[in-house]
Amino acid sequence: MKRTYDRVYVKVNTDFDSTGYMQPRSIIWSDGRIFRIDEIKDFRPACSLDKSLSGDCYTIVIHGVEKFLFFEKTNEYFASRVGRWFVECPITEQE
Repeated sequence: MKRTYDRVYVKVNTDFDSTGYMQPRSIIWSDGRIFRIDEIKDFRPACSLDKSLSGDCYTIVIHGVEKFLFFEKTNEYFASRVGRWFVECPITEQE
């Protein structure tokens, strides 16, 4: 079986510290469920093999489980939109 992932865009409550560092605090699913982020373990530029992602990847902890939270930077032509958040959800495909 081949495992692929689908991007699920989510609302994220975020704080900014005095240096401008973006700190996600909680994830809100489209059905209204809220998951508080217990810890940010890592932050790094996100990259994809096909170069389709320009953004950042946060390794976060929710209820003791490590997850990845991505911030996708928008196109420079949309000045009022900085970016959007997503998580990857697995999709299993039969070969």
